[in-house]
Amino acid sequence: MHSHDDDDHSHLTDIEARVRALESLLSEKGYIDSASVDKIVQTYEKKIGPQNGAHVVAKAWTDPDFNSWLQDDATAAIHSLGYTSRQGEHMVAVFNSTDTHHLIVCTLCSCYPWSVLGLPPTWYKSPPFRSRAVLEPRAVLADFGVEVSTSTSIEVHDSTAEVRYLVIPERPANTDNLSEAELAKLVTRNSMIGTAVLNKSTVSS
Repeated sequence: MHSHDDDDHSHLTDIEARVRALESLLSEKGYIDSASVDKIVQTYEKKIGPQNGAHVVAKAWTDPDFNSWLQDDATAAIHSLGYTSRQGEHMVAVFNSTDTHHLIVCTLCSCYPWSVLGLPPTWYKSPPFRSRAVLEPRAVLADFGVEVSTSTSIEVHDSTAEVRYLVIPERPANTDNLSEAELAKLVTRNSMIGTAVLNKSTVSS
């Protein structure tokens, strides 16, 4: 698999190039306003982004009642924080532990919980990730620098248009003195997809 950095925009995929061309054509004909499209994208990047999911995770770590609610009815629990999706998909929260590591993929397309994670990373939509995540999840996680113990099982969850998943990573050690807001800053987008873990090095960085 290639680098998972999202900052490399030096080359576009065929689909990305088609989208750019379509946007340009529609803008030329006056059907859409490029500035409005940019504003929507910015909103998902800056306002409706991974920080929403990080808030959900941090609250799950610090509020036992919310944690239980998230396990029983993630859709309602997440909606209670004001994070709703236009697609209206059903949300399921899966909790990492020493026994189980969860990994999210969408094998058929690129279904993704935009309301809590913002825009999907390029690699999430790539065919290599979508196929290998199911066939060889340990190898895929190793590509991301995540070594999962052989005693820990890996559960791969396939998102659909109706059901989308959010991984609740394990709370890092030595964070008992941190507030919910401080904890939220430690949570990364990849950890909520399952392609990263949070540990002491995350806290100190």
